[in-house]
Amino acid sequence: MSDRTLQRFAVIAVLALAGCSSADTDITAEAPLPDASGWRLSSGKTPTKAEFVALAASCQDRGGVFDDCLTDLGLKRLP
Repeated sequence: MSDRTLQRFAVIAVLALAGCSSADTDITAEAPLPDASGWRLSSGKTPTKAEFVALAASCQDRGGVFDDCLTDLGLKRLP
């Protein structure tokens, strides 16, 4: 291989790596977690932080109205 071919390969490899790393930044960005106060499980207990985070993440994946989604998943809002 000539030096010119190696230089072209190196430039293409660097550009490909740069493109891959910048595409992942949007995926790792997290939306702020909504307030868990006022929500109860169907049993009447307050959900743990882990339970609420899991349910909230499920609702964020679905899209739509967040409160309606939590209600569909079995949480109830206190009046």
